[in-house]
Amino acid sequence: MSRRILIVEDNEINLKLVEIILQKSGYRILSARDAEEGIELAKSLRPDLILMDIHLPGMDGLVAIGILKKDPSTREIPVLALTALAMKGDEDRIIASGSDGYIQKPVGHEHLLQKVSALLSGKGPSDV
Repeated sequence: MSRRILIVEDNEINLKLVEIILQKSGYRILSARDAEEGIELAKSLRPDLILMDIHLPGMDGLVAIGILKKDPSTREIPVLALTALAMKGDEDRIIASGSDGYIQKPVGHEHLLQKVSALLSGKGPSDV
């Protein structure tokens, strides 16, 4: 059975890009347009991995990651943060939120697949 990945991204172009890369590699994709919908889907469908944009309308992606990591039903799901802005201090904020790693947008095909594969194989944040 193929692994399920939830992508939480409000930008249609970014969502489609990541979706196509992952689908071509055999992953099943679930998607949400905002943090609230992403949290709901994560709790009800229990994906194998979550890719969370950190800048979302309404609830911030980092807040959503914190909520998921505090919830016993979702805390074990690895979360990879997606960010367009990798400013000084952002990495610390992302890791402090409970994220298992991050990737900068626009995403590179190979880089994304390496990070996804590492998280799904159980490697920790320092390996990603």
